[in-house]
Amino acid sequence: MKESKYIWIIGLVVTLLIIIVPIISVMADDTEPDPTDPWTGVPERRPHVDHTSLIEGPFETGSDVTRRCLECHEDAGQQMLTSVHWKWESDPVLLPGRDEPVTIGKKNQINNFCIGIQSNWTGCTRCHAGYGWENAEFDFSNEENIDCLVCHEQTGGYVKSNSGLPAEGVDLVAAAQSVATPTRQNCGGCHFNGGGGNAVKHGDLDSSLFFPTESVDVHMGRFDFQCVDCHKTEDHQIKGHLISVSADDKNTLSCTECHGGVIHEDERINSHLDAVACQTCHVPQGAIRDATKMDWDWSAAGQDLPEDPHVYLKIKGSFVYEKNFTPDYAWFNGKADRYLLGDVIDPTQMTVLNQPLGGIDDPTAKIWPFKIHTARQIYDSEYNYLIQPKTVGEGGYWTEFDWDLAARLGMETIGLPYSGEYGFVQTEMYWSLTHMVQPKEHALQCSDCHGENGRMDWEALGYYGDPIRWGGRTPMLDSVVPGMEEK
Repeated sequence: MKESKYIWIIGLVVTLLIIIVPIISVMADDTEPDPTDPWTGVPERRPHVDHTSLIEGPFETGSDVTRRCLECHEDAGQQMLTSVHWKWESDPVLLPGRDEPVTIGKKNQINNFCIGIQSNWTGCTRCHAGYGWENAEFDFSNEENIDCLVCHEQTGGYVKSNSGLPAEGVDLVAAAQSVATPTRQNCGGCHFNGGGGNAVKHGDLDSSLFFPTESVDVHMGRFDFQCVDCHKTEDHQIKGHLISVSADDKNTLSCTECHGGVIHEDERINSHLDAVACQTCHVPQGAIRDATKMDWDWSAAGQDLPEDPHVYLKIKGSFVYEKNFTPDYAWFNGKADRYLLGDVIDPTQMTVLNQPLGGIDDPTAKIWPFKIHTARQIYDSEYNYLIQPKTVGEGGYWTEFDWDLAARLGMETIGLPYSGEYGFVQTEMYWSLTHMVQPKEHALQCSDCHGENGRMDWEALGYYGDPIRWGGRTPMLDSVVPGMEEK
């Protein structure tokens, strides 16, 4: 009898512990997140939902798949229609020296790689998150034109062809059944191949990031970060922007969203944070594994020369690639000026297509690392503005090798006059480097920037010399630096 009494008491205690301990644990965890813990800024990954039994098919077109997706994800269509991945243009933004706001983006502006999509839609829109964008009449209001699979399928066998349509032979049922949260493979399928091939454009995005080691990128290599872990997404609005297509500082990402509080133990390093971007020290080199395009000479195209995609192609001209390059550095406040179609240029000078804004006297600007891509591209030598040539399809340069015809057709498409006279002019574009983040052991050290062999051109940045001798920008702005008069 006494034993059963003890057993009953023990059972009661165990039961109470089972009930009370979880409650205490929950209450104990109900505290503010530690701002110094970077993991508090990383979103929780959604649990995977296996769609194998939810989707049957058959599907004849990509739009058939989209219609099936929208049956359950009723709000996703309207969310996508307002996203920059869909619109390929920004909200109106006022650029320096202009009276009216303008919308800019891949949809309506040019670069110094493949130049621009207008008149070349069928080729360029392979990387659009939609189906059937083959001309200026594409219906951006039709949800059924959205391509859900390009961002969500996980078979690895989904390929897009001209106008963004699924390539022939793609298994749409398998692709639809495999959908999940976007991975590096989804994002990289387009972003690692911008400009027509692996590693062409960015300098910090290429196929080495599909399966990187931490020596390529510490976040992706050591912790298996996916793009959406940093590029947080809400209602299909993906955070992040690049000044090649976005001139304002909206929707930006910051390292301090995760790395808050007192970041470094060494106060000498922390004293740099108002003037130096995290990336300047932690992305010390670009194109760590795969060489990136640094120069493109369109004027050399059309010749029957030996071809090598890293040296020369008849349809595109000659190239210079570099691997493990040292960045250029410039002040940057998150905004940029932008060349717009029709802007008059001085053909004797370098034309900068997307000048980063900011300077030593701008307290919101920091020194950032950039890849600067240079090119010689076609311009109208009478009107003195850059030309949007037609390169793809009937009459395009890649078919006819006729610059005059390509210029005439392209300019007719965008509604600007073409004089019939053309030449080639030097241009450059800035590409900020923010991926390929190195472990702290491989970040820049003091002597990498300061001293006789430092990588910084201090005078070009607006200093009187090395700040370790002349002082930082705040004392320079507030007072005369001793000895400045003799400089």
